[in-house]
Amino acid sequence: MKTQITTFVKELIVYDLILFGSSFILFILLIILGIILRQKTAIAVLVVLLSFSILFLVPTIGYVKMHEYLYKHSTQLLSEKKLNFNNAIVVKGLITNESKRFFNRCSIKASAIKVSTNSFKSYIYSFKPIVTSKITEQNIDIGESREFKIIVEPYNYEGDYNITIGAKCN
Repeated sequence: MKTQITTFVKELIVYDLILFGSSFILFILLIILGIILRQKTAIAVLVVLLSFSILFLVPTIGYVKMHEYLYKHSTQLLSEKKLNFNNAIVVKGLITNESKRFFNRCSIKASAIKVSTNSFKSYIYSFKPIVTSKITEQNIDIGESREFKIIVEPYNYEGDYNITIGAKCN
């Protein structure tokens, strides 16, 4: 957990710091406004609730949406093959940098997920993959597409499965 937090903090960019700082300043200003309006209880409570929702929702949603825009990319599954004599699946894919920024590093993840005829079960299975593997691609230029290969192992499941791939670039 500590390494995840330090990694998150190291990967923050200036836009993230501006977003977090401005939402915190807005939170403080609305709390002060709520204190000033304490004689009008309903309005003061509404302003305080608004300030706390701004404190938690704006940085979270803003961070996700801003990074979707700044680091826009697409991943495509080209092929997947289960190996016969080894407990592994070979996944080949393509990642494309669709943003206007150079990617220093892309962490690409492939997961094998159980499949069920029951749509509710399939939805639940998507949260707990059978097995997951990650690789890192370095230095992807603007507009560049790069093929990758991930070996998902150990894979011991005998039933139907789906392969999902995703990436996080910065």
